[in-house]
Amino acid sequence: MNGKVYLVGAGPGDPELLTVKALRLLRTADVVLHDDLVTPEILKLISPAAEVQNVGKRCGSKTIRQEEINFLMVARAASGSQVVRLKSGDPLIFGRAGEEMEALRRANIEYEIVPGVTSALGAAAAAGSPLTHRQASSTIVLTAGHRASSGRASAKDDLDWSQFATTESTFVVYMPGSDYFGVSNHLVAAGFAEETPCAIISRATTPEQRIYRTTVSNLHRAPRLASPTLLVVGDVVKFADRNLVEEAASVAEHGFEAALAQSVTASFRPDEEPVA
Repeated sequence: MNGKVYLVGAGPGDPELLTVKALRLLRTADVVLHDDLVTPEILKLISPAAEVQNVGKRCGSKTIRQEEINFLMVARAASGSQVVRLKSGDPLIFGRAGEEMEALRRANIEYEIVPGVTSALGAAAAAGSPLTHRQASSTIVLTAGHRASSGRASAKDDLDWSQFATTESTFVVYMPGSDYFGVSNHLVAAGFAEETPCAIISRATTPEQRIYRTTVSNLHRAPRLASPTLLVVGDVVKFADRNLVEEAASVAEHGFEAALAQSVTASFRPDEEPVA
């Protein structure tokens, strides 16, 4: 008898943001095939009896092809195993779930999708920023930025982005890369005003979380934060919690390390103390 494959969202990084169902499946799975960006804290929740394999493809370095991942899912399920295909964020958003579902259908393998908190939601929450606001935005656009980071985007890419270059939308770029100069040029070419506020969120919801707020024109001056990162562009960024972000003015005046220390200190309210 065939087993079953669960395409499970691991969320943005904090294990407490896993769904109850995702946690149950991690504790009972026979096989877990996980992405490279799934945090170690979440991997620790997997049953010790499970076969665990990293099948991640990160920053253009593909240690395993998608066809091989599809084969592993089908082969393990065909042998009767309960397989968890664990993906960072939500499996249906930039997670290649569509390709994997097609492979499972062709092989007549039963599967189920378990949604997760996608990175855009985790990053916005981490920055204390809304994604929609009655005074700023009624539309959210999610896009991948890896094609834009070179600064030499095609006319087709410019057209795609320009459809959303309005003051009434929030533009969220997954995987913007480290070439902020190229991304800035791409945003301006698409029609975003240079003074449009934006925020880079690095490793959202984890202990290594970093948030930097600037504008489209000054994006190229932002520090290169550790991946995974996500870029939020739009007027909603003005409403971010100032106690949680590092800003261009603070860095310019005090230096990066001093601004970071000031930001971390300010994140604790007077009636709270840091937890060791």
